[in-house]
Amino acid sequence: MTPNKHLTRGSVWRRWEPHIHAPGTVLNDQYSGENKWESYFDALETANPLIQAIGVTDYYLLDTYESVVTAKADGRLPNVGFIFPNVELRLATGTDRDKAINFHLLINPEPDDHVIQIKRFLSRLTFRYQNEEFACTKDDLIALGYTHNKNCKSEKKALKVGGNQFKVEFDSFDERWKASEWIQQNALIAVATGRADGTSGLQKDASLSALRRKIEMAAHIMFASSPQARAYWLGKTEKAGSKEIIGNYGALKPCLHGSDAHGQERVGAPDHERYSWIKGDLNFEALRQICLEPEDRVIVATSPPTGPVPSNVIASIEVLNAPWFTTESVPLNPGLVGIIGARGSGKTALVDMIAAGAYSLSSHVHARSFVERAQEYIDDEVAHIEWGDGQISENELENLGFEGFLDNPRVQYLSQHFVETLCSASGASDALVAEIERVIFSAHSAETRQASETFHDLLDARAALGRQKRDAHERSIVEATDEMASERDKIDKLAEWKVRRQQLKQEIKSDLASKGKLITMGEQEKAKTFEEVSNAVENLREVIAGLDRQKSTLELLQADVREHRQTIAPSAVRQLSRKRQHAALGNTEWQQFLTEFVGDVDKLLKEKLHKVESKIQQLIGTAPEQERDELGDVIQSDASLLPEGVNLEKVPLRVLEAEAQRLELLIGADRRKQRQFAILTKKIAKTKVQLKSVKNDINDAKGAKTRIAELMRKRNSDYSEVFNGILAEENALRSLYEPLDAQLESAEGAVARLAISIKRHVDVEEWATAGEKLLDSRRGDIFRGRGALLSAANKYLRAAWQTGDGLIVSEAMAKFRDKYRDEIVKSALYDKKTQFAEYRIWARRISDWIYSTDHISVTYSLTFDGLEIERLSPGTRGIVLLLLYLAIDRDDDRPLMIDQPEENLDPKSIFEELVARFRKEKLRRQIIIVTHNANLVVNADADQVIVASCGPHDQGKLPEISYESGSLEDAHIRAKVCDILEGGEQAFRERAKRLRVEFG
Repeated sequence: MTPNKHLTRGSVWRRWEPHIHAPGTVLNDQYSGENKWESYFDALETANPLIQAIGVTDYYLLDTYESVVTAKADGRLPNVGFIFPNVELRLATGTDRDKAINFHLLINPEPDDHVIQIKRFLSRLTFRYQNEEFACTKDDLIALGYTHNKNCKSEKKALKVGGNQFKVEFDSFDERWKASEWIQQNALIAVATGRADGTSGLQKDASLSALRRKIEMAAHIMFASSPQARAYWLGKTEKAGSKEIIGNYGALKPCLHGSDAHGQERVGAPDHERYSWIKGDLNFEALRQICLEPEDRVIVATSPPTGPVPSNVIASIEVLNAPWFTTESVPLNPGLVGIIGARGSGKTALVDMIAAGAYSLSSHVHARSFVERAQEYIDDEVAHIEWGDGQISENELENLGFEGFLDNPRVQYLSQHFVETLCSASGASDALVAEIERVIFSAHSAETRQASETFHDLLDARAALGRQKRDAHERSIVEATDEMASERDKIDKLAEWKVRRQQLKQEIKSDLASKGKLITMGEQEKAKTFEEVSNAVENLREVIAGLDRQKSTLELLQADVREHRQTIAPSAVRQLSRKRQHAALGNTEWQQFLTEFVGDVDKLLKEKLHKVESKIQQLIGTAPEQERDELGDVIQSDASLLPEGVNLEKVPLRVLEAEAQRLELLIGADRRKQRQFAILTKKIAKTKVQLKSVKNDINDAKGAKTRIAELMRKRNSDYSEVFNGILAEENALRSLYEPLDAQLESAEGAVARLAISIKRHVDVEEWATAGEKLLDSRRGDIFRGRGALLSAANKYLRAAWQTGDGLIVSEAMAKFRDKYRDEIVKSALYDKKTQFAEYRIWARRISDWIYSTDHISVTYSLTFDGLEIERLSPGTRGIVLLLLYLAIDRDDDRPLMIDQPEENLDPKSIFEELVARFRKEKLRRQIIIVTHNANLVVNADADQVIVASCGPHDQGKLPEISYESGSLEDAHIRAKVCDILEGGEQAFRERAKRLRVEFG
C-alpha cells in the first residue's frame, strides 16, 4: 500500500497491472514448483516497463492478495507503491462461447478494515444449489465443492470445484451493492467486454441486450485492450458518439487491461504489449479519477503519452546553503503544477528560485520580488535544478546579473510584476506588443525566417521592397514639387525678362548711337572695322571662356572618378553588405559589386582635356610683333595686322586684340575719345551677350507650362505608387502573420476570438490640422472655422487612404484637388499681388502638404473580439496574454511559470476562457502557476499541488519556508486546497458537475 507521504510528484504516468493472479489462485492455477512465489515476485520486480501498482486478482477470495501484501511488508516488490485487491466474480449468465461473464470488484486498500469489510460484503452474495444457500466465503465455497462433487479428496480440490460453480445473479449483486455504503465508497466495478467471458458474448441473443446494457451501465471500468474498444467507450466512433455512450451507459468509460496471468510465463506480460498506464498518484483515488477522466488519465498502449520533452521539464528544485529553505528538494510534475499557500507563505519565493536556477530571474527582479526583499539576508545560496533528462543547472543568487553569461533563459517566467506591466494601460503599447511580435516570429519555421533573429528583422526583410518603393516615390514627389516651383518661378519672371530684353535692345541702340558720335569724319571705315574686330574679340573670348569652363569641369570629372573609385564605390559596397548581410557573400564576392565605368574614362577625359587645352591655345594664339616707342607703348600704325580679306572668326584672340588696339589708336582725335569709343564697343558686346542670355531664359520659360504639366502627371503617378508601396508592405505583413493567422482560424474556444489585424492607420485629423495652419479661414468660403477641412478630407479622401490602392487614392486626390483648388487659393495666407514672394513660398508648402503621406502608416495588432489590444481592459489583456503563451506560442516548449495570473482576471474569465486551455496545454509543456484561485487548480486538473508554509519571521534572518506536494487524488492535499483557496470546495463541485459525477 502507498506510504503516507506528502512530498510527491503528483499525477504522473505509471504502469499499472490491474488484473494479475498469484500462485494459489482459486481457479486455473498454473504456477508450479517449490519457488513459485519467488519466481512470481522476481518477474514483477524485473518487469519492463516497470510495474508500480498491482491489482492482485482472485476468484471470490482475498487470500493471495493478503500473501502479496505480507511479502511487500517483508521487502519484496520495492518498486511497487500500490497494491489493491481485485475480486473476480462470475455472473449467472453465459456467453455464446458457453462461459460465464466475468466481472470484478476493485477494492480500496487504504481503510484499515478493508479486508474485513470486503469479506462481509462478499458473504452477502449467495448461490442456491440443491436446496442449500451457499455464501461467497471460503468455507461455503469448499462446502459447495463437496456438495457438487462427492469425489473431492481435499479442501483445495473442493474450493476449486465450488469456486467454479458459484455464480452471482446480477440483480442480486446490484441489490447488495446499493445496500452497502462502504462498498459503494470503496469499490469500483470492472467488467470484461470480450466475446469469450465478457459482455460482447451476449450480443447474438437479442433477448439478453437489456441485461447486457444493465451490466455495462453498472460498470465503472471496462476490461478491454483494443484501440477500437477504447474509442467506442470514449464515444469516438461513427457508431456511437459521446452523447450516445453517455445516454446509453450513464458516462464515458475508461478501459484497463492486465496480463490476467495464471502462470509464470504471463506475469506482467499481456498480449501485444498492451500495458495499462494511469496518470495519477499511487492510490485508489487514481482509479476513481480515471472514471472521471477516462480519456486523459488512462490508456492501454505499449508506452504512455510522451508529454513535454524531458530536457525541457524541471524535475526538482532545491536551494543549497539555504537554512531558510527547509525542504531538501521539491519534486515537480511535468504537467500542470499549482503552488498554493497563504499570503507570505513562500509561493513567489519558490518560483523565483526556479527562475534563478533556470537563468530566467534577473529581468524580473523588482521591489516586490522575493530576492529583492530578501537581498540583505542572501549570502551564498545556490538555486539548483535537476531537469527531466538528468542535466543540472545552478545559479548563485548573488550573481543573478550574470545570467546571460551562463545560459539562455530556460523557462518562460511571467512574474506578477511582468504580468501587471503587460496588462497595464501603458504595457499594451510596448511590452505586450513586443511579446506578441516574439510569438509571431516564433510561429515561423526556420526556413521562412530568412535567417532573421527578431520579428523586426524579418519584418524589415519582408517589407523592404514595399517600403523602398514608398520611400523612393515620396522622394520623387518632393523633387517634382521642387522642379515645379522652379518652373513656376520662370513663368513668373517671364514678363520681367521680356522687359529686360527690351531694355537691353534699347541700351545697344543707344550705345551704338553714342559711339557713332565719337567717330570723326574720314574715320568711319576704320570705326566700322574696329567694331567688327571688337565684336570678334568678345565672341572669341566667350568661346574661350566656355572652353575654359569645360576644361575645369573635365578636371573635376577626373577628381570625381578618383573619388568614386577610392571612396564612394567602396563605401557603397560596405553599406550594401551591411544592409544585405543575409546574402551570405564573402569579401571577395562583395568586391565584385564595386561599380566601375563601362568605358576607359581615364583615357577619354585625358584626350578631351588635351583637345580642349589645345583648342584654347589655338584660339588664344600669339600676339604679333609690333613696333614700340622708348616707353614700350605700341607705336600708331596704319598697317593692318590682319591679312587682306581674312575671316575674323579664324583669327586668334591675341592677333585680334592687337588689331583692335591698333585701330583704337587711329580712331578719334584724342586719347579721351579713343577710350570712350573702346568702352562703348566693349559694353555693346557685353550687352549683346546679356541679351542672348535673356532670350534663352524667355524661350525656356515658354516651355515651363508643358514641363509643369508633365511634372504634375509624374507627381500624381508617384503619389499613386506610394500607396502601391504601402499595399506591398501590407501584403508583406500578411505573409508574416500567415502561420499565426492559420492557427487562429482553426482554433476553438477563446483562442478563436483572437484575430490578426493588419490595416492602414490614417490620421486624417493630423493631415487636416497641418492644412488648416496653411489657410486663412477668414478669407475663404468653404474652409471657414476649424473642422471644415477635416470634413472635406473625410468625405473625399479617408476611405481611399484607408483601403485603396494607388489608382483609387490618386483618383480620390484628383477629385479633392479639383473640388477645392480655388477655395485653397482663395484662403491663402498671403496676397499674390502684394506679397508675391511669400505667396510663392506658401504655394510650395501647400503642395508639400497636399501630397504628404507621413500621416499614413501600416499597423498590425492582435485583436480579441474585434478590439485591438490597446483598447482592451487590463483584465481582458490578461486573458490575451495567457492565451498568447498557452495556445499561440506553439514553438516555445520551455516550462511556463506564471505568478498569480488571476490578479488581472475576473473569476468568470478564468473559468470560461482559461481552464480548458490549461488542461490542454499542460500536455505539451510544463506549466507552473502560483495562484489563490481554486478554479486554476481544481478545474484545470492540476497534476501536482505544492503547498507553501512559512514559519515566524525572526529578527535578522529569513523565516523558514517548507513545502509539501501531491496530487488532487491525495486526500491530504485536497483538504489543503479547500482550506487555503477561496471557493475550493465550490471548485470541486463545479469539477464534479463538469465530469457528470456526484460530489462527495
